[in-house]
Formats: sequence, C-alpha cells, structure tokens
Amino acid sequence: MISAYTVAGVLRAESVALQRHGPTVLMYRAAFAVAQAALAGLSGHLIPGSRALLLVGGGNNGGDALVAGTILRRRGVAVTAFLANPKQVHEAALAQFLKAGGRVVVGMENTSVATLFGRADVIIDGLVGIGATPPLRPAAAALVELANATSAYKVAVDIPSGVHPDTGAAPGVSFAADVTVTFGGVKTGLLAQPGELVLAAVGMDVSAEAVDACSLTEIPGLLGDPGTRADKYSDGVVCVVAGSTTYPGAAILCVGAAVRLRPGMVRYAGPQAAEVVRHWPEAVATGTVSGAGRSQAWVVGPGMGTDQDALDRLTVVIDKPEPVLVDADGLTLVSRHPHLLVSRQLRGRTTVLTPHEGEFARLFPDLDLSDRLTATRTAALRSHAVVVLKGSATIISDGAHTFVNRTGCGWLASAGTGDVLSGVIGSLLATGAPPLTAAAAGVFLHGLAGERLHAAGLAGASQLWDHLR
Repeated sequence: MISAYTVAGVLRAESVALQRHGPTVLMYRAAFAVAQAALAGLSGHLIPGSRALLLVGGGNNGGDALVAGTILRRRGVAVTAFLANPKQVHEAALAQFLKAGGRVVVGMENTSVATLFGRADVIIDGLVGIGATPPLRPAAAALVELANATSAYKVAVDIPSGVHPDTGAAPGVSFAADVTVTFGGVKTGLLAQPGELVLAAVGMDVSAEAVDACSLTEIPGLLGDPGTRADKYSDGVVCVVAGSTTYPGAAILCVGAAVRLRPGMVRYAGPQAAEVVRHWPEAVATGTVSGAGRSQAWVVGPGMGTDQDALDRLTVVIDKPEPVLVDADGLTLVSRHPHLLVSRQLRGRTTVLTPHEGEFARLFPDLDLSDRLTATRTAALRSHAVVVLKGSATIISDGAHTFVNRTGCGWLASAGTGDVLSGVIGSLLATGAPPLTAAAAGVFLHGLAGERLHAAGLAGASQLWDHLR
C-alpha cells in the first residue's frame, strides 16, 4: 500500500521539520529532488545546452523551483525563470539563481515569452503550492496553458498547479505533469492524477498523519495455490453473461480473463456459447441465464447490447443473491432502468459497477467528474456498491474506503480491455474476497498485465490473458 496524506496533515509534519532542520535545508532537499527529475527528463538530450523554463510563483514552491534551476544551471543547462509574482518571489532563492547565471523574465507582454515556451526542453511548475485552492487565477492559467501546449518534459513541484491537493479536483486548466515530485508524503489528490509520482524524503515525519491507504501496490493473497480442496466450488464459480451477435468478442475476452485467474469454474450464459467453448473448453457454457447453474459471482454487460433481450438477461442476473459485477452495456441499461440497482440496494446485495467516465456520467449525472475522488466515493455511497471509475488513474471505492490504482499504461484505454478487467474482478469475487479488495486487486493485476504487455512491444486485449498471473 501507498499511504496518502491530507494537506492539513502534511503541514503539521512540515512545521515540526522546519523547527528541526530549518527552512534552507528542507528547500535544498526538495529542490535537489526536483532537479534530479528534470535531469532524468532530459536524458535524451545533451545536458549542457539544454533549455529549462521555470514557472515561479510566490512562496516556497517558487523558491523550490528557483533552487532547482540553480542546480540545473550549475550542470550546464540554460535556465530561464518566469516570475509570475515578482513582489512575492523567494528573494534568497532568486539571488542564488541569478548568481548562478540564471535568466529572469517578468510579464506576459514580453515578446520572448512564446519563444521561451516553444524552445524549452523541460518546464518546472512552481506556480502554486498545496495551500492554494483551484481554479487558477487567469494569469497563472495562461502560463499553464502555454506550458501544456509544448512537447517539453513537465515537472511539477509538490503538486501540479490547478490540482486540489486533497481531492484531485482540477476545475479549469491544470499543469499536465509528466512527473510530480512531492515532499514528505503523497497528497491524496495526487493519486487521482496521471503521470509519474516521485516521493522525495526531505526530513518530514508524516507517519502520525496517515489517512486511509489510497493506492494499491501489492496484491492480497487472493491468487495462492488452491492446495487440497473439497471440489471445484471451493475456489469459486463465476458466471459471465456477455456478448451478442454484434459483439461476440466481448464474451470471449471476459471469459478468457476469468479462466486465466483460475477460479474453480467459469460458466458462460449467452448467445455465444458455442464460440466461447471453442476458445475456452474449460468453460461450461449455456445459451440462457436460467440454465447457467450454481455460481458464486456474476459478471453481466460486456458487449451484451441494450435491446429487450439484453434487458431481460440483465434483469435475471440483477435478481441473483450472489455478488454481481455490472459493466459496459449493463451500465447503460441500469442508467435507463435505475430501479434495477435500487432492488439490489434494498436487499443489501453486493454489487460492483465498473464505468468509464461516459458511463459514470449517465449513471450519476449530477456528480462533478472534475473531482474524481469525491465523485466516486459519493457514487459508491449512493448506490451501496463498489464503484470502479476507470481512467488513467482508476479509482475504486465502497464509500468508506478508497483505492487509487496507478498500474497500467495508455493503450489500456482501447477496445476489449474493459471486458478483460470485468472477467478478472468477477473471478476474484467468486473466491469470496471482500468486494472492495477483489475490485482493487483486479484493477491492479489488469494494469500490471498492461505494463508487461507494453514492455514486450505487444498490444491487444486478448494478449493481456498471458500476463495476468
């Protein structure tokens, strides 16, 4: 697990560290980590002669950026600092920067501003710190927009400007960091942001300020050797209700993922029974939900369509007492027929919903997705379900506890990969694992498989199967 911390907790720990070490030591440690991240981003360039642009606000974040710029300047990088608020700049850090040969620009009206952004190899964002609340003011937002429009490697100091450090909300524009170097402890809002996270040890002890762990980095013991067991039902049976004549592949992908997680048995119920068995002879397939037999968990929705036949199948599955995962077309149908979800709520039955942002917006149209953490928690509380909001940083919540997964890669946002994820989570649900644990572990495994596949130079949802364990 990676523990995350609120701003209030980090500031309390920072206050103690400042008394113990002094502000100069903390700033240099922070700046050194930022400079190292910037140099790593310049790995494809000759360091001497590379160009860095600092976006410098007032206070310590701007000071960290200036000291990082000083370190880069001493390595031969040509560094320019754009002072967004010259009257509040960290004077000691600015003096060091100028002494090292750094250049300063003030004011958007300067004719060289566009050229500065366009020629930068790396941009360091030190505009605002964790004490600021988004949205950004117009002048800062304009700088961030210019930075985002470039191909430069982007490094954020502690928090990307425009992102709420507690919630991850980013109303308006926010700095599109390739890497965020954060200090003392990971802020909860960072876990919902794309890009790499680097935690720099600067001498702050945040252990007493930990909140719920918000990022899964290890798998609970859900995938161990089954050992000696009574029968195939002991390790769980999952039934997949997916696919249609239009989307036969969804059934094959979902069943395949479940098979690769090796539950006791995988069943399939739907119109692609013959095709599923052809691909997966281990599966027990039937054409109807009523004929599916005994199962410990159900997956319904991928590629199923949204016609009356699909609605009928969904209705039968929703009425099951076992845990049910609803995905894809199943979510679309639930958004049109919300009483289906209410019926499970009233009976206290376990439900897992796995929407992408479009499906989430149809299910919960009043929730603001600019704050993905809060939206997911609220949706989970409202629906009495585990909600898996898919994205570059997938959020998993039951309303009381929240995980943010950071495994995965960009190509996972492609056709069929969601069907694989549903099969993975469904298989784990069938083992009897707590639904939040099963969902979080499934998302982690799915993302890890994507990373392995990408590293092998491969792509394609069906190829994920071989990398799931």
